[in-house]
Amino acid sequence: MLKSSLLLAALLLPVFSAANADDFKAGDLLVSDPWSQELPPNAPTVAAYFVVHNTGETPDRLLSAKTPVADKAELHEHVMQGALMKMQQVPSVAVPAKGDLTFAPMAYHVMLLGLKDRSVLADGKHFPLTLTFEKAGDVEVQVSVQKVPPMAPHEHKHGE
Repeated sequence: MLKSSLLLAALLLPVFSAANADDFKAGDLLVSDPWSQELPPNAPTVAAYFVVHNTGETPDRLLSAKTPVADKAELHEHVMQGALMKMQQVPSVAVPAKGDLTFAPMAYHVMLLGLKDRSVLADGKHFPLTLTFEKAGDVEVQVSVQKVPPMAPHEHKHGE
């Protein structure tokens, strides 16, 4: 009986470890589920998405992003202008105290411009993305490239 319990525990350990494999921590911030959609054949740009959880009492601010797979990484948001949805660059994004900030399609996102190596933007690959926060500093995450966007497990909340 003990032997089968140990075997079961050994088999389940990777499952429980993998549950938090896409979480990256810096200070009071936890960046979870970084992902990007597989790059379509002729697309000149691609976006990266993630959720920032702030467990602290103090707000923070995402100031910038960078990655070796692109010349530039810009913080963007989608906004309604009249009857049109437009994308625009923003200088920074607030992360509320005791709250979440979601980067998702048709919301905040990191736009990667001047792609250098399109091969790393294929389904199943990963690439590094460094997020720079005002208080927490740099957080390097591994972005998972996926053919199909994941279902959003988090409610979309935006900072100011």
